[in-house]
Amino acid sequence: MTMATLSDHQDSEHFTYDRSWDEIEKMLYKAEREKNMWESKYYDLMQINATRKEKIKCLRNIKALEGVVKTLRWTLGDKNVAHPLN
Repeated sequence: MTMATLSDHQDSEHFTYDRSWDEIEKMLYKAEREKNMWESKYYDLMQINATRKEKIKCLRNIKALEGVVKTLRWTLGDKNVAHPLN
């Protein structure tokens, strides 16, 4: 019988599991601010009719940060976030 190898997130050698709630909350605050900055930049670009490439960069960053925010909120137990992958 062959044992299955652990995926990297289960490998305790590479994960410390020592983040404090304060660290997570600070990261959430920073991610929300960063997302707001990209949203603001996107709306500014829409006003000046910027290039498609510039708009796509903003939208890509907004979507990525939405995932970060949702995951951090879920980690903190936000009752409005059922699961970050949904």
